[in-house]
Amino acid sequence: MGNAVIVEALRTPIARGKMGRGDLSGFHAAQLLGRLQMALVEKAGIEPGDVEQIFGGCVTQAGEQSNNITRHAWLGASPDSYSTAGTTVDVQCGSGQQANNVINALVKGGSIDVGIACGIELMSHVGLGANVINGPGFFLPPEFPWNEPMSQFEAVEKIATARGISREDADAFALDSQNKARQARDEGRFKREILPIEAPVLGDDMQPTGDTRLVEQDQGIRDSTLESLAGLKPVQEGGVHTPGNSSQVSDGAAGLLYTSEEKAKQLGLRPRARILHDVVVGCDPEMLLEGPIDATHKLLSKSGMSLTDIDLFECNEAFAAVVLSWLKEFPAIDREKVNVNGGAIALGHPVGCTGSRLIVTALHELERTDRSTALITMCCGSAVGTATVIERI
Repeated sequence: MGNAVIVEALRTPIARGKMGRGDLSGFHAAQLLGRLQMALVEKAGIEPGDVEQIFGGCVTQAGEQSNNITRHAWLGASPDSYSTAGTTVDVQCGSGQQANNVINALVKGGSIDVGIACGIELMSHVGLGANVINGPGFFLPPEFPWNEPMSQFEAVEKIATARGISREDADAFALDSQNKARQARDEGRFKREILPIEAPVLGDDMQPTGDTRLVEQDQGIRDSTLESLAGLKPVQEGGVHTPGNSSQVSDGAAGLLYTSEEKAKQLGLRPRARILHDVVVGCDPEMLLEGPIDATHKLLSKSGMSLTDIDLFECNEAFAAVVLSWLKEFPAIDREKVNVNGGAIALGHPVGCTGSRLIVTALHELERTDRSTALITMCCGSAVGTATVIERI
């Protein structure tokens, strides 16, 4: 077994996922991902042909995100480097994170020396569920042991009830996310990780006007207050979660460039981090979104690490109660170390991208604060949880 190292990490700004209203809505999904892939290569100063394989996460593989978008993005951006293979994976919201696990394993195992792990979701063009021909829920086989498919909102309300998480708790958490993200943006913390992009501008007819705009910042950060959050209507009658304390529908792409240690030396690249441990686990479908709890327990058990060994945590803010439930399960975690630059409630959640985006953000925050280790964990549809620990080099 060799050693795999991360040498570059970038993401696009995260834009609103409403057609015509988002700063990135003028792109085809493959165009956006292709620009991100090429930016990783160019920043590293290597040739596109040096990249042997790319794994990319994408949840809704329909329309322009279908037919292996990871490969098509690369071909569109670098048609002369057609020897680079591409594979698109679906682990629901953990897709972009699993892409990193796979590329890391391929490099460590000696199958490749250079690879890219990435993720994409252009939700303004391809909405969740668009890849289910007869509508969400009808893909379940007759043997499925649960009577009715559970929506994510139903699942997260079950978590809130079971854990005693109130509407006030969720709103306070959401406000904290917005405040942290705003501070991070205003202090320029995201500048090193964000790829500025000249994006096409759409007119009222949703067609390109011929103009472009430079997109350099995340679009979802809002000036919220507890009063404004309290005024929002719950998605489910009497429920805890509203659009204000749930993740935002968004557009974005993120990626990381991995090499073997030997190849990094050969190419003159600086290793920045490595994956120490990773797990992907199934969890109880009755508590569909509690995957971060199961994944964190499994990772700690397999690795022999303790929570005190970890300097920073990124627990994806799919919904406020997901993170609050995880924190209740692990009271030893210092909340000041969790999602220190805000999360998906403030920044947005382009679902196939977010797993890679969290690793990109965690790495840059470790570097900014001169810390060593970060744990990244997510809940995923189909009752799956992910957890990855990265370590700076």
